Amino acid sequence: MQDDPYVRVDFALDDGICRRAAIGLVVLATDHTIEHEWRRLLTQDGVAFYESRVLNSPDITPERLAEMEERIAPAVALIRPGERIDVVAFGCTSASMVIGEDHVFACIHEARPGVACTTPITAALAALSALGVQRAGLLTPYVRSINDYMRDYIEARGVGITRMVSFEHANDNEVARIDAASLLAAVERLAQYPDVDAVFVSCTSLRIAELIPELEERIGKPVISSNFAMAWHALRLAGVEDREPHRGKLFAL
Repeated sequence: MQDDPYVRVDFALDDGICRRAAIGLVVLATDHTIEHEWRRLLTQDGVAFYESRVLNSPDITPERLAEMEERIAPAVALIRPGERIDVVAFGCTSASMVIGEDHVFACIHEARPGVACTTPITAALAALSALGVQRAGLLTPYVRSINDYMRDYIEARGVGITRMVSFEHANDNEVARIDAASLLAAVERLAQYPDVDAVFVSCTSLRIAELIPELEERIGKPVISSNFAMAWHALRLAGVEDREPHRGKLFAL
């Protein structure tokens, strides 16, 4: 008898690449940076993140940012439908404040009831608290109206913003191309003041996460960024507590 050339074989299932944590990430349509930085930060064994994009305008104004609210739930619904997600992160610092963290979480929960949630500003506040920071310097690419709103928002939650530096550029596509030298110089300018205990670099488009260990060595103070803090916070919310001092002071906690 001739052997059948087609054979069905048995198989076993394991827990997949997200054995320890499955993290959902909502990325702005205009964002060039967050996925790039998260691929370098979320390398822990058994941790995976899954992205969905949400339509937005490249113009960083309060009016344009607010337009995203109704698009969050549909974007979350596209992330591993019917499969486990431990945390959902919404990747826009300024929109999280303009819309409101609670409203962002409510939109996420429309698609994923009960899931743990974070945003860049949620994560930054958690990071500053974990680091024991009471006075921070703020670096942003935003226009003055958003910078003032962000300062007031953070200060209302218990952290003083003693110094601010901004590139004042409202095009998100170009913010992603601000170079390392500009970022290094701006952070060092903030860090020189004795009333700045740490520096928060706000905006998911700024490419600074890989510079943080070098910056902290140079200035002797903690540095966090939107993407950096949100990756750390998403891991902690998912129960991943790995200490990784090579990534910087926050990941060493």
